[in-house]
Parts: sequence; structure tokens; C-alpha cells
Amino acid sequence: PGNKEIKTLRILLYGPQGAGKSSFCNSVNNTLQGRITTRALAQSTDTGGSFTLKVKTLFLRESERERESHGHFLFFFLVPLKAGVHGAIFATDDINRLLNGHIIDGYTFNPVSSITEGDQKYKRNPILKDKIHCLVAVLPANTVSVMHEDVFGQMGAVRDKARDLDIPQAIIMTKVDEVCPLVKDNLEKIYKSKIIKQKSHYIFHVAD
Repeated sequence: PGNKEIKTLRILLYGPQGAGKSSFCNSVNNTLQGRITTRALAQSTDTGGSFTLKVKTLFLRESERERESHGHFLFFFLVPLKAGVHGAIFATDDINRLLNGHIIDGYTFNPVSSITEGDQKYKRNPILKDKIHCLVAVLPANTVSVMHEDVFGQMGAVRDKARDLDIPQAIIMTKVDEVCPLVKDNLEKIYKSKIIKQKSHYIFHVAD
């Protein structure tokens, strides 16, 4: 968003279990830090039907001394979507509230009831900087073609809500080296790989 009041870009990552959401964030952090980091920046926790939203901040800085002088990203991880889960794994209203900035870090999603205004994790009057500014789907190239329809249905529910709110969306395809030997040997070949091209077309088709 082109707004000077927004110093933190809030990005919501969502996708199936094992898609590589944390690994992607580690890669972003490596790039911003200019060195290899090994910490997993965030993980969503499955607790037998309840899913916890966790958050981690990536600072855009060249050095520790410059930490406060730079803007930063804030990555949210939405539930590790699961195959074979019939019905919603979160209340529909919660998605609207999350995208609109009403739900803060640590809220446990409940598939049968929405968050209430009396909940400690509910923010009554969010402003633009509190809202989700970009929705990013993370899909693994090696398993996307065999993903369960329930997962696509869950992702579609999130995507539609973001579309209604005019939130920009993007798709990241991970694990490309696992589906194409050409790319595994040389990552620069990703733009010439027919296999990756086919996977990309499939992903954009199912995400449309």
C-alpha cells in the first residue's frame, strides 16, 4: 500500500501442510540479512482440530545497527490446511475479521464459532496498518497435482474473502527442484523447464 503510515507490510501466508511456508520465510530472511539463517520463523500448530495463528517479524535491514531505521515485513501463518478435512476448519466470519485486522497473534481458530469482541485476541477498532495487506498462497510443485479437493476448497474460501476486500494476492510455488531434474541441477533453468511450466499452468488454473 502506498501509505506513509504503513511501516510494516502485513502478509498472510496460507497453504497445505508441508508446502514450505516457513522455509520461504527463512529464504526471505537470508536475503535480507545477507547471510544464511537456520531458524524456522513460524510454525502453525495443529492441536486436534484447533489451529493456532502465529506471527513473526522479518526486519528489512543491512545490519543490526540499522534495524530501527528500516521498515519490515510481518508474516502471518494461517492454519496448516489439511487434506481430508470435511467442512470448514475455521468459522467464515473469522477470515473476514483476520483480513480486516480484528484478530491478533495467538488466536486459536474454532471451526464452529467465531471470535467474539470480548476475546483478548480481538481488536475492536483496527486501522489500515493493522489489516492484511497481501495474501500469498504457498503451493508445493511436487504434490499440488494430487492435493485433496478439501484443501483447494479451504484455500478458495480464504481467497474469495480477500478478493471481496480488494486485497492483492500472489502465489508462490515451492519445491520446484523436486519435480524437474533440469532445475535441480541448475535453478536458472526454471524458466526453460516444460515441467515447471505445466505445474504453473495447473496451479493458476486451480487457483482461479
